[in-house]
Amino acid sequence: MSTAAPLDNSARAAGAVAPGLFVLRDRFVNVAFVGTPGAGDRAWVLVDTGMPGSAGRIKRAAATRFGAGARPAAIILTHGHFDRIGAAATLARDWDVHLHAHELELPYLTGRASYPPAGPAVGGGMAGALSRLIPRGPFHLGGRIRALPGDGSIPGLDGWRWMATPGHSPGHVSLLRVSDRALIAGDAITTTKSESLIARVTQRPELHGPPAYFTPDWDEARASVRRLADCSPTAVIAGDGPPMRGGALQHALRALVARLDERAAAA
Repeated sequence: MSTAAPLDNSARAAGAVAPGLFVLRDRFVNVAFVGTPGAGDRAWVLVDTGMPGSAGRIKRAAATRFGAGARPAAIILTHGHFDRIGAAATLARDWDVHLHAHELELPYLTGRASYPPAGPAVGGGMAGALSRLIPRGPFHLGGRIRALPGDGSIPGLDGWRWMATPGHSPGHVSLLRVSDRALIAGDAITTTKSESLIARVTQRPELHGPPAYFTPDWDEARASVRRLADCSPTAVIAGDGPPMRGGALQHALRALVARLDERAAAA
């Protein structure tokens, strides 16, 4: 279920997506940085930590954006799948910073539970076929993991709110900046067809729901996409795919909701 949304060329490249919002492509996934360039130590926030082995690249990108030795005020995890937490424990230790996730993700991040098995046949595509190899945990990020505040606020990010967007995982969250409706969506939506290995390599821009092969609750996932569409975001960094922005993004989100509803009605 997809619809394409045209991209501004400057939003395609790794770098600035909106004022104070930057993206780093880490192999097949995105990492987001929130803060003013040159902000310095403890004056910015990292959202998700990419694939295993990405700590050095993230540190270098942070130093370039915010200054040598600049550490974040917090690290926010949209959810706990292995491609979002790959460098989490290393960065939390090296930067002496807390990790924050929804309380429903904590069992998967504290060694108490594993995520459900992938469904390689769901959604098709080479990436889907390989999904059986995805680590499911249990993961243990150590003593620096904390639950996000229940009031929707985000540690270190004034003017941003988190919203529950479950379906892809029980405690999946997305982050919205109130002033301009810039959105960090995690895997609640994707901006390329994540089931297709070719699409992930070429970064062909298409708006989709979450990765089908690793989304156990499609009713909740569909409701989460609708919730994001209702926010009318002006720019989005998804967990997978190029950044999108502008009116075409809002139109594409509404079209995606309609297509997901049609699929549910036909089921």
